[in-house]
Amino acid sequence: MRRWLYLGGAVVTEVSATLALKAALEAPGWYVLVVAGYAAAFFLLTVCLRLGMSISVAYGAWGAGGVTATALLSAAIFDEPLTWLMGFGIALILAGVITVEAGSQKAHRAGRGEEQA
Repeated sequence: MRRWLYLGGAVVTEVSATLALKAALEAPGWYVLVVAGYAAAFFLLTVCLRLGMSISVAYGAWGAGGVTATALLSAAIFDEPLTWLMGFGIALILAGVITVEAGSQKAHRAGRGEEQA
């Protein structure tokens, strides 16, 4: 459970840094948050991996969470477009991450002899 909390923190800090990057185009002071946010995101992702989460699941969930949150928040904050096609793409990304997570769990169970492939 702890590793998922760290992964959630990595997503939040990465999305914050990405949104700050957009804001920094008009107000360069935001670059402080950009640097701090990306550094924190990579640190939290590293902790998540050290706690045993597989890289495929961690990176997939981090990427999917980041894409989803950034698309939704940039529409709300910066009035960027969010179309039904973009929403469909986000749904496909999330479905892919869930599929990778399910496959990872199955592989771990099989590796422990709990399930035959």
